[in-house]
Amino acid sequence: MSLSNYDLHERLDRLSNVSAGRDILISLAVPPDESIGEARQPIETDYAEADQLDEQSSPKPLVDALEAVRDRLSDYDEVPETGLVVYAGVPDGDLLTATFDDLPVEIEDSIYEHGTEFDLSPFESVTESSATYGLLVVERDGAALGRLDDDGVEEIDVLDSDVPDKSSAGGQSAERFERDRERQKREFFDEVADRAAVTFLEDDAIDGLLLGGTTGTVERFREEAELDHELEDLIAGEFAVEYATLQGLEQLAEKGQEAIAERDREDVQEALDEFLDEVGSDEVAYGERDVEEALEYEAVDTLLLSTTLEGTVLQELGERAENQGGETLLVPDDFPDGDRFADAFDGIGAILRFPIE
Repeated sequence: MSLSNYDLHERLDRLSNVSAGRDILISLAVPPDESIGEARQPIETDYAEADQLDEQSSPKPLVDALEAVRDRLSDYDEVPETGLVVYAGVPDGDLLTATFDDLPVEIEDSIYEHGTEFDLSPFESVTESSATYGLLVVERDGAALGRLDDDGVEEIDVLDSDVPDKSSAGGQSAERFERDRERQKREFFDEVADRAAVTFLEDDAIDGLLLGGTTGTVERFREEAELDHELEDLIAGEFAVEYATLQGLEQLAEKGQEAIAERDREDVQEALDEFLDEVGSDEVAYGERDVEEALEYEAVDTLLLSTTLEGTVLQELGERAENQGGETLLVPDDFPDGDRFADAFDGIGAILRFPIE
C-alpha cells in the first residue's frame, strides 16, 4: 500500500464496513468536467419528493442523507480538479458523511445511487497495489510481455514463434521432425527469456513478475529456458492464460491480484521479522525518539510503521524516510507480531544503514 494514500485507504475501509437494511446510503461521484449544478439536480429532485412523502414511502434516514449531500455540495462553487465524491447515510441512527475532494486519481464516471452499501468503485485504481509488475505470457505459438502499474496494463512486446505444429507422420522422418521441433521450442523459450531480462531488469525494473500460459507450456518454459535468476526470484505466481496477446496480459493481471497482495504482505513480514531479530542490537532503532534521531542522521534504510498510528504521523515520518532514499512499510495490526510491534515499540521501528551513537 502506498504510504501517501494510507489515510485515504483508512477512510475507505471504514466506509466499506457500513451497511443498511434499506437503500438509504447515498453515493455521489462527480467528474471534473461536470458542474456542481448538474450534480445537484438529481439530489434536489429526490429531496423535494422525499420530503413530501410519509416515512413508509421515503424513510427519514434517506431524507437526512439527501439533505447532508445537498449541504455538502453547497460548499463548492465548482468541481475540484480531479473530481468530487460524497457519501452520506444514517445506517444506525447517526448521520455519517464523507467527502473526498483532493483525489490522487481523476473521477471518470458520474455516480448517483441509493443502496444498502456505499459504492466505492471510483477508488478501485487507488486501492490496487502501487508496485510495478511484469507480465509474461508464454505459449507455443508466441509470447507477450507487458507491465502492470497504477495506470493499468501496458503491452510492451509480442513475439511470434516459428515452432511448427506436431507432425502426424510416422517413422524416422517423424522422429527427426520432432527433434527439430523441440530444438526450435527451446530456442524460442531462450529468446523469450532474454527479452524478458532486458525488458524487466534493464529497461525499467519491476517489483514482481506474473507468469501465464497453458499449464504444460509454463512448466516447460521454467524447466528449459535460461531465465535470469533475478527474474526467477521475482515470480509471484503462475496462472492459466489462453492467449499471448493484450487480452492474455489483461487476463493475467486480473488473475494475479491475489498473488500481488500476498507478495506485498510477505515483503512487510520479512522486514518485520528482520527488525524483531535485531532488537537489542545497533542494527535497528525503535520508539519515536530513537527513530527521529536515526532520521536526523539519515541512517534509516527501512522504516516500519504500524497502521494503528494516526495518518499524519505515518505521512510525516514516512515522507522523511523516503526523501532520504529509505523504504517505508506499513505493518497491519492483524499481522503475526503486528500487535506486539504496535504495543512494545509504539508502532515505530527502523532497520538502519549504519549504527548511530
